[in-house]
This record gives sequence, structure tokens and C-alpha cells, in this order.
Amino acid sequence: MNLETQWATLLWMLLCGGAMGIAFDSYRVVSGQLRFPRWSVHVLDLCYWLAAALFVFRTLYHVNQGELRFYVFLGLFLGVWIHFLILSVVIEKFVVNLIKVVQKIYRITIRIWRLTVVTPVKWLLKGIRLLLGFAWAILLFLGRVTLSPIWKLLAWATRPIWKKLCLPDRLHSVREWVIKLWNRWFSKE
Repeated sequence: MNLETQWATLLWMLLCGGAMGIAFDSYRVVSGQLRFPRWSVHVLDLCYWLAAALFVFRTLYHVNQGELRFYVFLGLFLGVWIHFLILSVVIEKFVVNLIKVVQKIYRITIRIWRLTVVTPVKWLLKGIRLLLGFAWAILLFLGRVTLSPIWKLLAWATRPIWKKLCLPDRLHSVREWVIKLWNRWFSKE
């Protein structure tokens, strides 16, 4: 491998180390802000390291066909170290502010959704309920006003027929017949 490829590999590994530092800081801030469950932190750590290893080895394969030398590790170490010396605080603040912006956009979106969709639907349903209640009250009032006199008139007009039928006497005899039938079938004799 020539000297130019070695320097290119060192430079690329410096960049990979910096990228790993940025990803790690971002992941650490996000997991702290979103308060993931304790058990999931270990799974997320494993996912981070697997993604970082895949990223580094893919870059290494692209730069020098995957040859692993001392300066590869040196470049990664220097990249991460420079990141934590210079960029770590800036990245943390950036990610915290980015999370705040996303949360604010989310709250604004929810508020707009409530104002444009949920609240009008609630008011519409209340209006429909109020109109239906009003219509029901009018129907009840009209029913009492119109049906009550008609019912009284019908009762008065058919009173002679009911008296001729002697319905209460007939109901009494039917009741006695049902009692006799019951006693005959279910008596303990």
C-alpha cells in the first residue's frame, strides 16, 4: 500500500471517529431527553456499536480494501478525541435545541389539529344534539297538545262500548280460569 493511500485512510478514519463521536453524543442526549426504559438502553447501545462498526469497516473497505493497520485505530482514536475536545458541547446543545424545536412543532401541530378539526366537530355535535333535543321537546309538546284532546275525545266516545263489553268482568273471569288451570297442572295432590 502506498503512502498516499495510508494518509487517505488515516484522514478517513479521523472523519469516521468524529462521526462516531457526533452519533454517540446525539444518541446520549436523545436517550437522556426521551428517558428510554432502562432495559432498552443496553439494546440501543448494542445497536449503536454495531452501526458504528459497520460504518467504519464499510468506509475502510472503500478506502483501502479493508486492510486493518495501526494507523486505522490511531485515526479513529484521534477523531473521537478531537470531537470530544472541540465539538462535544456544541453537538449536545444543538441536539437539545433540535429536540426542543421538534417538540414545539409537535405541540403546535396538535394545537392546530384541535383548533381546526376537533373543536369544530365537538361544536357541530353539540349543535346537532341541541337541535335534536329542541325538536324532541317540540314533538312532545305537540303530542300533548294535539293527542291528549284526541285521546280524551276517543275515550269519551267509546265509553259506552267499553261498558257494554264489561271488559273488567271478563278480565276477572280470565284470571280465575288461569289460576284454576295453574292449580290443576302444578298442584301437589
